[in-house]
Amino acid sequence: MSSSNPSNRPTRTPPKEAPTEPLKRAVTGCLRAIAGDRDLEVSFGTEKPGFAEGRIRLQEPARRMTKQDAAIMRGHADSMALRLACHDPKVHKRHTPIGQQARAAFDAAEQARCESLGAIRMDGVALNLSAMLEDRYQKANFAQLADRADAPLEDAVALMLRERMTGMAPPAAAREMVNLWRGFIEERAGLALDEMVSQAGDQARFAEAMRDLLSSLGMGEDVAPFDENNDPSTDADDQREDDSGKGSDAEQDENSEGTTEVDTDLSSDQTPEDSEDQQEQPQSELSDDAELGEADESSEPWRPQNAVPSEPKPPEYHAFTPRFDETVSADELCDPEELARLRAYLDKQLSHLQGVVARLANRLQRKLMAQQNRGWEFDLEEGMLDPARLQRVIIDPMQPLSFKRERDTDFRDTVVTLLLDNSGSMRGRPITVAAACADILARTLERCGVKVEILGFTTKAWKGGQARENWLTAGKPAAPGRLNDLRHIIYKSADAPWRRARRNLGLMMREGLLKENIDGEALDWAHNRLLARNESRRILMMISDGAPVDDSTLSVNPGNYLERHLRWVIQQIEDKSPVELIAIGIGHDVTRYYKRAVTIVDAEELGGAMTEKLAELFDERVQRKAARGGGRHGAPAAPSGRPVRRAGQSVH
Repeated sequence: MSSSNPSNRPTRTPPKEAPTEPLKRAVTGCLRAIAGDRDLEVSFGTEKPGFAEGRIRLQEPARRMTKQDAAIMRGHADSMALRLACHDPKVHKRHTPIGQQARAAFDAAEQARCESLGAIRMDGVALNLSAMLEDRYQKANFAQLADRADAPLEDAVALMLRERMTGMAPPAAAREMVNLWRGFIEERAGLALDEMVSQAGDQARFAEAMRDLLSSLGMGEDVAPFDENNDPSTDADDQREDDSGKGSDAEQDENSEGTTEVDTDLSSDQTPEDSEDQQEQPQSELSDDAELGEADESSEPWRPQNAVPSEPKPPEYHAFTPRFDETVSADELCDPEELARLRAYLDKQLSHLQGVVARLANRLQRKLMAQQNRGWEFDLEEGMLDPARLQRVIIDPMQPLSFKRERDTDFRDTVVTLLLDNSGSMRGRPITVAAACADILARTLERCGVKVEILGFTTKAWKGGQARENWLTAGKPAAPGRLNDLRHIIYKSADAPWRRARRNLGLMMREGLLKENIDGEALDWAHNRLLARNESRRILMMISDGAPVDDSTLSVNPGNYLERHLRWVIQQIEDKSPVELIAIGIGHDVTRYYKRAVTIVDAEELGGAMTEKLAELFDERVQRKAARGGGRHGAPAAPSGRPVRRAGQSVH
C-alpha cells in the first residue's frame, strides 16, 4: 500500500501569521525605500512613534483598522522617512537660531520642507501626510482658537509653507489657527516665504531664507549673528573639499581662521575717522532732540520691531482650583507591605537589565572619580599631621610641625534631581526601565558624593478630578484653566540615603498610579525644590515620553494651553536660573523644547542616555576649569573629540 507520507511524523502546518503582518511588512519596505536605507531598523510598539540613529518605532496597528487609521500610520512612517532622506543634521545645526520660539519655528519649517518635497513627488505620500496632520490637529483641539496669542506661530508657518509648496490647504482642524496668523505673516514675511519655496531643494539656502523670515517677524535678536560654527559658507567649503580632495583639515582650519582675522582688521582699520564721526554725530542729535521727545526713535533705528515678542511675561495659565493638588511621599500612597511587594516585583522585572545599567553606572562612577582630582594641601598650620615631613623636625628641632588637609572635590557640592514622567503612556516597559535607571544612578552618584533626588509627576484622576467637578458645579465658566488635580510624588529626597528610599521606587509598578501628565507645573515644582538647596551646583534631568496632555484641560482651553506654559517654564529655567536643565525624550522629540536634550527610541536606551548626559555635564565643568587655569585659547575638547558645549547651545 503506497503512502504519500513516507515518514511517520505528522506534517506540521506553518503557524498562521497575524492579520497585521502584511501591512507591517509593506509599511517597513516603503519606509526603507523612501529613506534610502535598507538597513533601517523598524519596530512596532504601543509607545508613540519616534526615531533616532537608524532606528524607527511605529505604533502597533490594530487588528481591525479603518482606511483612515492605516493612512495615519503610513503618514507617520512617510514623515520620518522623508526626514531621513531630505535632511542633513549638520546643516540644520549650523543654522539653528538661539531663541526658543525662533528655534521651534525653524524646526517646524524644516520638517514641513521635507514632507512637502515627498508630497510633491508621490501622490500616495501626500494623502498619508494629510491624514496624519488632520489627526494631529484634531487631537490638539486647535479648531477652537480665537486669539492669536493662543495659536502656535511655528505650526502656522509650517502649514503656510506646505500650502505654498504643495498647493494643499491646511487641515480643517488647523485652518482657523493658520488664519489667525496668515495676514501678519504674509504682510511682514511674504517675500521670505516665496524665497523659501524657491530654495526648498537646497537645505542650506532654505535655512538662510527661514532666518530672514524670522527676522522679518521680529525675532532678529534670536537669529543673528552667525558665529564661527554657524557660517553658511562652510557648506560651500565642505562641498569644494569633497570635490577637490586636496588639503588637510588642519590647513583649512588655519586658513579660515586667518581669513577671519584679516577681515576683522580691515573692517576696523578702513575708515577710523569716519567711525568716530558716526559715533559722535548721533550724540549731538540726541542732545538737540532730547527736549522734543524724538531721541528714542532716532537713536535706535537698528532694533527690530518685535511684533512677535518672545513672551517676556508668562502666558495666561492658571488652575481652576489648586485645593485638591497634593505633594506626597511615595510611602504615604501605600502601606509598607505592598511597597515591599512592588519593589520585589520591580527587581524581578529587572533581572536581565540590571547588569547592563549597572555597567553603565560603574563607567560613570569611574569618570566622576577620575575627574575629582583627589589631593592634599601641604605645609599648613593646622589639619592632619603630615608624617612625611617629620624628618624636618628631627633634623632641625626649631622647625614647626607640618600639617596637611584633603582638598574638597567639585562633586561633593552637587545635587541632581531626576524628574520622571508618571503618565499612562509610560506604562509597561518605559516606567520599569526608568525606575531601574533612577535606582542605579542614585546609588552610583551617592558613592561619588553627589546628592540625588528622585521625583515623579502625574494626576490624581483621569480626565479631571475634583477640580473638574467644581467647575461643572459652578456652571462651566469659560477659560477655566487646568481642570485636573496634580499629584507630585517624592520617591527620594536629596538628603535621604538610598538604602532608606529604595523601596519607594517600587510604587511606580502600582496599577492605577500612572495617569495624565502636566509637565510645566511639575518642572516648576522640581526647579523650586532645587533652588532651595544650598549646593553650589544643581542639575535637573527631566525624563518624559511626550508633550503635556490632560484631556479635561485641553477640551475647554486652547489646544496648546499646557505646551505653551511648559515652553515658558523651560525658557525661564534655561535663561535665568542657576539650575542646569537636561531632558531625555523616550520616543518623543524633546529637542524642540529644551536646549540640552536627547531623544531615544526605546526605553532600553535610557540608562546609556542618562549616564552619558550626566558625564557630559561633569566633563564640561572640568574642561572649563582646566581652560581657565591653563589660559588656553579656544574651546577645550571633550573626551569624545567634540568641542565642549557652552550655555545657549543646543544639544542634539
